[in-house]
Amino acid sequence: MRRLRFNVAYDGTDFNGWQVQPGLPTIQGTLEDAIGRIEGQAVHVAGSGRTDAGVHAFAQTAAVTLTNRIPPDNFRHAVNRLLPPTIRISSVTEADPDFHPRFHAKRKTYEYRLYRDEICPPFDRRFVYHYPYPLNETRMAEAARLLEGEHDFTAFAASDERDAAGESKARTIFLSNLCRKEQVLIYRVTGSGFLKHMVRNIVGVLIETGKGNLSHEDVAARLVPGNGIRPGPAAPASGLFLVLVEYE
Repeated sequence: MRRLRFNVAYDGTDFNGWQVQPGLPTIQGTLEDAIGRIEGQAVHVAGSGRTDAGVHAFAQTAAVTLTNRIPPDNFRHAVNRLLPPTIRISSVTEADPDFHPRFHAKRKTYEYRLYRDEICPPFDRRFVYHYPYPLNETRMAEAARLLEGEHDFTAFAASDERDAAGESKARTIFLSNLCRKEQVLIYRVTGSGFLKHMVRNIVGVLIETGKGNLSHEDVAARLVPGNGIRPGPAAPASGLFLVLVEYE
């Protein structure tokens, strides 16, 4: 038996997220089908996280255990031939047998893109949230920096089946910033981990701040444990990308 670690990029528009769901197209399910054909039996592909329906990835880290001795480069070519063009494996390496993409990850980086011009090019529409309305981007950038550090992000997390386990929703955000690149406003965040819909809820709150509906104090209040503030509003999935997963 051997463990292969690989990076996979995908356009998540036509998929119901990463995690396998019966009868629905998912990234994990599509990978397992393709790799299972090479292995000759069912396989389990583990990912570094569960991206939502419609979310994209530049470099999702995944791993699979195989008996097949196919070399890593040949594995990459063979799987890519079986995958739809919206999913591509970019690199493959041998890994320790106990390597797990989620449990061993130390930092993850996400990026959210808001298209700010009046007309969104049709070629960009799948990969941005088109928002041409007035926003105070300086206030948004200032609010984004309030999220840096270790905080309880309950007020930015959607309900999850894991909630029953009572796990902590404290996370450390190493970087939270907003910058403009021509017509695109980009929010980039690096953290120790992320909760369900957390980045989309952060962006939704930043937009409300830019609209003048929330103050910086309102944003800070959401980080106080036990604040009772309901999460949201969540920004659409189309603008969100998993950019990087880092390990020791």
